[in-house]
Amino acid sequence: MKQSKDKIPNEVLKEIFPEKVKRSLGSDRIYSQLRQMILSGKLRKGKRLFRERIAQDFNISETIVARAFCRLKKDGLVIIKGSVGSFVA
Repeated sequence: MKQSKDKIPNEVLKEIFPEKVKRSLGSDRIYSQLRQMILSGKLRKGKRLFRERIAQDFNISETIVARAFCRLKKDGLVIIKGSVGSFVA
């Protein structure tokens, strides 16, 4: 496979910018952890989920948490009520 002269190989990018690689998996990680907590009963039905607090706890952006909430909503595990907040279904 021929490489462009100006293109930096992915291995080098991962070594230089490991956080970028980790952050791309952030939504999956948060989704999995929240899903497990809901299904195990650690997060009970009706419990409000604070996007800001979860983002701080996991040291990630609120956007990543919002993406995870959307996936959980599709699974029927979270209810998102506009400006009110997100809750365990």
